[in-house]
Amino acid sequence: MATAALPAVPAGFTGRDEDLARLFPVLDPAAESDLPVVICAVSGLGGIGKTSLALCAAHRAVRDGWFPGGTLFVDFRGYDEDPVTADQAVVALLDGMGVRGADLPQTTAGQYGLYRRLLAEESRSMLLLLDNASDPGQVMPLVPGTDHHRVLVTSRDRLTELDAQLIDLDVLNAEDATDLISRSLRLSDRSDDRATREPEAVSELVTLCGHHPLALRVTAGMLRKRRHRSVASLVNDLRGAEDWTAAVGLRPIFEAAYQQLPPEQARLLRLLALAPAAEVGSETAAAMTDLGVDQTFDLLEELAAAHLVTPVPGGADVRWRLHDLVRAFGVGVVKVDAELWGEGATARERVLEFYHRWAKAADSWLRWLPGMPAPERFPDRAAALAWLDSERAGLVAAVQWAREERYADTAIRLSQRLAEYLDWRRSFDDKITVCGAAREAAHRAGNQVGEAIAWNSLGIALQETSRAEEAIDAHTRARDLHQMIGDHHREAAALSNLGNALRETGRVEEAIDAHTRARDLFQAVGDRPSEATAWDNLGLALRETGRTGEAINAHTRARDLHQAVGDRHGEARAWNNLGGVLWEAGRVDEAVEACEKALEGLREFEDWYGTGRTLYNLAFAHQHAAHPAEARTCYLQSADAYTRANAPTEAADAQSRADSLT
Repeated sequence: MATAALPAVPAGFTGRDEDLARLFPVLDPAAESDLPVVICAVSGLGGIGKTSLALCAAHRAVRDGWFPGGTLFVDFRGYDEDPVTADQAVVALLDGMGVRGADLPQTTAGQYGLYRRLLAEESRSMLLLLDNASDPGQVMPLVPGTDHHRVLVTSRDRLTELDAQLIDLDVLNAEDATDLISRSLRLSDRSDDRATREPEAVSELVTLCGHHPLALRVTAGMLRKRRHRSVASLVNDLRGAEDWTAAVGLRPIFEAAYQQLPPEQARLLRLLALAPAAEVGSETAAAMTDLGVDQTFDLLEELAAAHLVTPVPGGADVRWRLHDLVRAFGVGVVKVDAELWGEGATARERVLEFYHRWAKAADSWLRWLPGMPAPERFPDRAAALAWLDSERAGLVAAVQWAREERYADTAIRLSQRLAEYLDWRRSFDDKITVCGAAREAAHRAGNQVGEAIAWNSLGIALQETSRAEEAIDAHTRARDLHQMIGDHHREAAALSNLGNALRETGRVEEAIDAHTRARDLFQAVGDRPSEATAWDNLGLALRETGRTGEAINAHTRARDLHQAVGDRHGEARAWNNLGGVLWEAGRVDEAVEACEKALEGLREFEDWYGTGRTLYNLAFAHQHAAHPAEARTCYLQSADAYTRANAPTEAADAQSRADSLT
């Protein structure tokens, strides 16, 4: 149980340089501290490598002569069925200090008294490594009463009751995880170069293990037994395993931790495993539990103290991340119990409704114009965007639940609330995923309106990803469905988008016809903001046919309509398009003025893609007006804006043009 000699550091230990750098200043007996005794408590998920780290740090400290008084090591077996108590540990510690037989006091009080006296009389610094403690009560009675000794504790729980420096240990980074596999193989057989020959398979294996050290060691052991088989073959076998946590040897650890949780914490862990994303906000977690945010937050903090979830600070709402292996374990618990599966399905319905309510409010802010009632829940547009950004992974994943009939209706409605946002952030791959799932679900359910809306949104994303022919098909399907239903307003929207796709493929006359019909339909239903957009799109098509005067008139009409309804962002887009056609007409000064007005509105709305495009047009105008310095500045600013808009191709083009002007 206790020994004066430190156990060896496990073979293959690697990485943890940053964690060791945090440990050493606390262990150094020469370091000053305002605590009565310097204690460091390393905590983390079971199998994360706490003991290995502590032993590595302890051995290096002893090697450097920090603890001439010696070391004492106790394994408290804190998470076994019969953990070591402090009373048992003090006897073992005394034994490690040479007190045994007749010299050992017969009473517990006498034993503690002798233990503390020996430590106080030992003038040379000692290190006490108290490993695998599950409760502060195991450790507190053993803390020396003098400040020249050091205590290093490891635990799966954050021992916040201790006056100690707390160090949370996370999984390895990708490089160190890969190195662990490689070192483990070469320790067994120096000629085993599979890690070098199969870097992609090793990377997949590391990902499957969630960078968890124990899982990596177990899989490395599997590879050593399969000496003449590839790493890829093990990856394939693990991918086919029903329970990854069992396959990589972690299920017993997770099972023990789960069994020790109070009922409400265990329920929350199960529900988090079924959440749409591995990381959720506190309010999303509260929606799953159907408890208040404060109560859910308290439960989340308890799970974080047990290292079953990880808090991710940032913004107004703390987010919580579930490790992939813990998530897999939680799903496994739920799958084998019909009652727990039903509990999880109900929680998913709640989180979908929560997402839809909040996404609806956020979407309303993105479409809000002066004179409209202020949408609920968010104070302004920026807050709405911030929430959508923070929850994007969960929102996109939740829409994919539409493939299950139980969730289909709400997930379809949620997809419609995400379309504008995903366009705004230019997250077109996510939009294709969202719209594809919604379209399939709506078609199965016979929901023609939902299907048509999904086709139309899908077409926009397809065009933006250079799949214009597919976009034409999608918008045509949307138009035909809306026409059949008799929804002329949405028919007009599909026609407007169809016109853009047709123009992209060179079918400009058809595009002009589509935009003209869209404009007329929007006029008929009285939708002035959409009419303005139709005018703007029509101007772009007219410009491509050389009908410059008509294009200038169309963009001017679009600008004036956007101004009339207070749509400053739409007005800025119209100014940009007007600037382009004015330049073609030789009206350079007016073109520059139009672009500058466009920039005002685009920057106000943080439309960085539009800003990059306008600056590019402005740079082009300056370049042809023989103003190279102004052109280069605009190209550089355009590259910066495109970078902020996550448009690397456009950014590289603008940077290249700037470089050509040096």
